[in-house]
Amino acid sequence: MADNTQKMSYNAGVAKGQTQEKSSGMMGKANNAAQSAKKSVLGAGEQVKVQALGAVNAVKKATGMKK
Repeated sequence: MADNTQKMSYNAGVAKGQTQEKSSGMMGKANNAAQSAKKSVLGAGEQVKVQALGAVNAVKKATGMKK
């Protein structure tokens, strides 16, 4: 009886360890995806900023405000 209980306890420990390892791997992948998305958003924001500044300068030039 004790032998069976020990096997069940061991198997439960193995399953717990495997679950933790898979969870850790998935969290790492999710973190990488989030970092990649963050870089993409920051890059897009920078492009919008440059385009907006270009538009402002074009308007200033067209209206004679830029010398």
